[in-house]
Amino acid sequence: MQPESPKGSSQRNENFVEALSAYSRAHRAQHWSGTFGEFLRTIVPGNARQLARTSHEYLWDMLCWFGRNAVGANGGESAGPTELFKRELFGIDESLSRVVEYFKAAAAGSDVGRRLLLLLGPPSGGKSTMAILLKRGLEEYSHTDEGAIYALQGSPMHESPLNLIPMSLRAEFRETYGVEIRGELSPWARDRLEREFEGDFLRMPVERIFLSEAARVGVGTYAPHDPTTADLADLVGSVDLSKVAVYGDEGDPRAWSWSGAVYAASRGMLEMIEILKVKREFLYLLLTLTQEKNVKVARFPLIYLDETIIAHTNLAEFHKFLQEKENEALLDRMVIVKVPYTLSYLDEARIYSKLVSAAPAFRDVHLDPHALRVAAVFAVLTRLVKPEREGMDLTKKLRLYAGESVEGFPETEVARLRNEAPEEGLTGVSPRFIVNAISNAITRNDKKSLTSMEVLLALKDAIEHDARLDGKLKKLWIDYLVLARKDFYNRWVKEDVHRALFASFEDEAQQLLDKYLDEVEASLDHREVTDPITGESRPADERFLRSVEEKIKVSESGKLTFRQEVVRKAMVAYKAGEKFTLNSHARMREAIEQYLFEERRDVLRLVTSAARPDEEARKKISAVQDRLIKEYGYDEHSAKEALSYVTTLLAQE
Repeated sequence: MQPESPKGSSQRNENFVEALSAYSRAHRAQHWSGTFGEFLRTIVPGNARQLARTSHEYLWDMLCWFGRNAVGANGGESAGPTELFKRELFGIDESLSRVVEYFKAAAAGSDVGRRLLLLLGPPSGGKSTMAILLKRGLEEYSHTDEGAIYALQGSPMHESPLNLIPMSLRAEFRETYGVEIRGELSPWARDRLEREFEGDFLRMPVERIFLSEAARVGVGTYAPHDPTTADLADLVGSVDLSKVAVYGDEGDPRAWSWSGAVYAASRGMLEMIEILKVKREFLYLLLTLTQEKNVKVARFPLIYLDETIIAHTNLAEFHKFLQEKENEALLDRMVIVKVPYTLSYLDEARIYSKLVSAAPAFRDVHLDPHALRVAAVFAVLTRLVKPEREGMDLTKKLRLYAGESVEGFPETEVARLRNEAPEEGLTGVSPRFIVNAISNAITRNDKKSLTSMEVLLALKDAIEHDARLDGKLKKLWIDYLVLARKDFYNRWVKEDVHRALFASFEDEAQQLLDKYLDEVEASLDHREVTDPITGESRPADERFLRSVEEKIKVSESGKLTFRQEVVRKAMVAYKAGEKFTLNSHARMREAIEQYLFEERRDVLRLVTSAARPDEEARKKISAVQDRLIKEYGYDEHSAKEALSYVTTLLAQE
């Protein structure tokens, strides 16, 4: 990564310290403990709805809290319940929306809350990250006033104090506070209430708790080891023989080990990793817990537990699970959300950027500005289904998925393409494969600098030496590397060198855009243009218009539609009090840049390809390299390589 100036580093440090201070102020939680009687008098009034929340309601409120909190942090920008995931997960908005919809419906009391949520997708697609973010979100939310949660002191299930209220008084509680009590006391709580407080529930101690996976409070995780030796005790506990000797009865709650994962997750969330690898009896227990909110273990009546179970698995395990007919009933009690790889190369590049920034191996390594993007293009190509529609190819499809304009295909085409290939994104290269390949290239490179071409070569090497891939797939993926280089990287690097060679590029491009707009308006209105130099009137310059439009393959039959679209966007900008610029229309920007590039091609070829450049040419080459470094994100190594590469491209044209 590129080095940062001391001033910039100092400012970032100050900003981070301020962020920590703000976080501390917002999460300075009030600790509280007292008897249940004190709890009823001081905590319940005004907070009854908050205290009686189910785990699904608590999770939904947490997601909404993060959304509201982000609004303030972003200066009033809109945010929603998916905000919790925004910094870590990119390009899977549809999956995140479906997960959020699950919690919203479950919190509203629908039958969805009686279903286990199963995240299904390929490796390294974001399933685990999604679960981790939910767990961390719960931990943070529980430290806020809005997320305050209380439990019977010492309870291994962190059960709600409201469960102490006898059944005969719950209707009166509902009339008084407007909320329903849905829980039951655990065997542990009943035993302690009778033994220590002689049934006087008002004396039962209560405390505020803070959810924590590390402390096994309200957040649990279960990862199956060997499925053949897995024991249900991992989930629901077992008799503690050392305590039986003390208490003399295996049926004494104090002689039971309450260390199971379902107890740790009570009031919060249980993450089940690779859930379909467990025995069927595990699944029945979990699905019963989700649907009935209780578990049955030896020597005790039904134990009430309220928790949200989020499971995830890969496609291979899921397909194996589907083949067994006896699993149909289990599937019917799950809500399945597919979590595919992203199909936008821009979002894919953001994933790499996140992984790279967190990896020590990349800390002192410079990547040229297109290295991650060209790797992302390759990755997405491996995930796409080849389109059968006339005029559509993989390159156009990839650009549409990235939100780019493609001649002849409106934005609505994206939805159709996705509907035609619903399994798209569930196979192909994973982000981990890409980052591993780049990491290997870094270890073999002593320059502490990687260019896009070096990244492509590293990916080629990774493909050729991957024993999991057959020869046919290896050839196909190497073809995708070639496509990524030819259709994307070649264009990007030429544009960089072109801009760096002509310092006034942006001004010239804007002037050219203004000229195009004047000519188009005259053409559409069937009026003449006044020449700014001679003052004479003339028809719209159709040759100029077509020479610009042909750079992005606007056909003769499609030129009118394209021109009307450009004018419409220009009018929208004008009405908003904004200037119509190159950034206002992606395809116009591409057309103008290509036009200027063609116009200056001879100058560029002359400067970059001279075998023995004279002093003037050397100065221009040096200036181009300096500008690539200062303005376009290159370093000395990658700037020289970019110039050399563009020289080769020009020689071939």
